[in-house]
Amino acid sequence: MKRGKKYIEAAKLVDSTKKYPAAEACELAKKTNCAKFDATVEAAFRLNIDPRKAEQNLRGAIVLPYGTGKTKRVLVIAKTAKAQEALAAGADYAGDAEYIEKIKGGWFEFDTIIATPDMMAELGKLGRVLGPKGLMPNPKTGTVTMNVTDAVKDAKGGKIEYRTDKVGNILVPIGKVSFDADKLAGNLKAIKDQLDRIKPTTVKGTYMKNIVVTTTMGPGIKVDEATI
Repeated sequence: MKRGKKYIEAAKLVDSTKKYPAAEACELAKKTNCAKFDATVEAAFRLNIDPRKAEQNLRGAIVLPYGTGKTKRVLVIAKTAKAQEALAAGADYAGDAEYIEKIKGGWFEFDTIIATPDMMAELGKLGRVLGPKGLMPNPKTGTVTMNVTDAVKDAKGGKIEYRTDKVGNILVPIGKVSFDADKLAGNLKAIKDQLDRIKPTTVKGTYMKNIVVTTTMGPGIKVDEATI
């Protein structure tokens, strides 16, 4: 793959054979950002799991202690009383049939959908549209719930979802380049702690094989797991 001059210069700052302490890795990610905008800083966890096994197909959500740096547009699919509760909690949009019809018509001016359980039968009919976009609500991520107030506040307050890909990697945002390095490291720790908590009992050998932080367009930086 052909790389740009900015990337090549940034990559010179990174020792690809070294695992950096977490705070240093996050600081280095900020320095090696190649984008002109406030890029997202991401963490990639290479796990020793087999997603084909149900118990090792990890999925869930977590509220990052320092947020993501992005304001999410939240849609709540719920009937009148719960819709009003959601709007009071800060949802951008809330309602039932009218929003389902809008989505059918190609409307996607939102980043997250939260739904009450009684609306999932209707919303489920849009699975072919919402599923590929990662927008279908799921109880495992706390987006199918009657407690719409807390769900909206979590979504607005820095909640992210994580899920293993086909080869057992988990890629998640940990903030923006404009964040202080210690806040990026704090978010990284929160995610690692969560993944440690849900480690499948059937995993043999080393669970976390590799952890890398990087910006949207920057080089990867290996992290020493023991320092997180």
